[in-house]
Amino acid sequence: MPHSLVLNLLPQSPIPPQFLTGRHLHALFLTLVSSVDRTLGERLHDAAADKAFTLSPLQACKQPKRIIGKNHNLQWEHQLAIPGGTPCWWRISLLDDTLFSQLTHLWLNLNPSHPWHLGPADLYITSIQGTPQSTQPWANAITYAQLYEQASDSDRTIPFSFATPTAFRQGQYDTTLPTRECVFNSLLNRWHKYSGIELSNIPIEAVFPNFVDIRTEITADSRSKFIGIVGEVSYRLLGDVEPIAIKQINALADFALYSGVGRKTPMGMGMLRRLHYSR
Repeated sequence: MPHSLVLNLLPQSPIPPQFLTGRHLHALFLTLVSSVDRTLGERLHDAAADKAFTLSPLQACKQPKRIIGKNHNLQWEHQLAIPGGTPCWWRISLLDDTLFSQLTHLWLNLNPSHPWHLGPADLYITSIQGTPQSTQPWANAITYAQLYEQASDSDRTIPFSFATPTAFRQGQYDTTLPTRECVFNSLLNRWHKYSGIELSNIPIEAVFPNFVDIRTEITADSRSKFIGIVGEVSYRLLGDVEPIAIKQINALADFALYSGVGRKTPMGMGMLRRLHYSR
């Protein structure tokens, strides 16, 4: 069962920008996991690829309407420290059916007075959201069976918001172009790895972009540089496509909220979600 959990956080002191990278947030997540299950934390740390979780960059709540307005992008780099006392949120998605239950003790025994550390700053987890809110579209939970059953077998338009820089591996190199093969094969591979439901009628050859508004962005830390696209791409199914094939494409599109696409999703990259309007 995929979960998209939003942790609301309150730093007690400034968080310097060098500790707001994907690498440091990845380490914080593993610390959370290891606090309830050290073996699980070590297993997640050692997983080489296709990790069963994704993370977002840390979001400071200075502009609460930002994620529901025209600009759907999130903030993935910070030039300045986040001041102490600034409410923040952080999205963690869990793709494996068993992973959420293995962390149940963490969710149920959350101590709002227990500090977690991000660099020199103490952070307090004030609450966790697991259901959608009007001001927080990144929180949700649903079973894979429900995702499939609720998917439309007639909706041919799929608008995506790429909220953090997204790139795809092709051979030895990265590509930033969100082709239908890159996007939907990435979703399909993760669906098959974690859902237990086989999708065998994916009409990728019938998917065409019908609206594109993207740009490339560069994010860097002390170790590496990453180039990816952000913005909006709307895809449309064209031609004679059977309802079951349309349903399977729509199931993958709805799954995107949880899985992300492309590279470095455990480091905050490749976050996307389906937008619920058509062009």
